[in-house]
Amino acid sequence: MKETFEIEGEYIELLGLLKALGIAETGGHAKHIVDSGVVIRNGMIETRRRAKLIKGDEIRIEDLCIELI
Repeated sequence: MKETFEIEGEYIELLGLLKALGIAETGGHAKHIVDSGVVIRNGMIETRRRAKLIKGDEIRIEDLCIELI
């Protein structure tokens, strides 16, 4: 499934994106998702919890694909 997410401002941190999309219910849950190695950013595993995601980035988590606009 492919979705788009509009960033307000210059960037959004990875943990914030997971919470904003409802993928993670809490900050602790978001940290667990990132630490488990299932977040793919632009084809590479992203393990930095506070990675600054920018417009044009593509985030994949299992079957979900999010394009940041």
